[in-house]
Amino acid sequence: MENLDNIDLEILKKLQENSNINIKELAEKLFLTATPVYERIKRLERDGYIMKYVALLDKKKLNLGMTVFCNVRLKEHARNVGSNFVKDIVALPEIIECYNIAGDYDFMLKILVEDMASYQDFVMNKLSTIENIGNTQSIFVMGEIKHSTALAI
Repeated sequence: MENLDNIDLEILKKLQENSNINIKELAEKLFLTATPVYERIKRLERDGYIMKYVALLDKKKLNLGMTVFCNVRLKEHARNVGSNFVKDIVALPEIIECYNIAGDYDFMLKILVEDMASYQDFVMNKLSTIENIGNTQSIFVMGEIKHSTALAI
């Protein structure tokens, strides 16, 4: 962050709000001309502050209205066992986030499926086929209170 000034931070904030904003509009909001804004964005991309641009999709319209957090405990913790688990988890498209956590469980998965029957099918035919899973705990989301992709900068 030490390489960023207030203008860089404002550019990042505006791009988090709308990554489709064009350079001219962004420059107007920042009271600058387009060229320095363009150059700053390219530097922020090059320096890794901006990793990529994505479209945020409506999960309900895509029949993925059920969110489940699934805590996973591994049977053993050898390095190759953990890396095999991670490789298998990454390959499952229903799992949109995976965190290595501390506490009673080793991993927390965020899973999107259509409904309870879809989740049961996922657990029985996909998750349960992954080696070294000792225990799981599913937590079903009843309602989403806050969801943001914006970082507090």
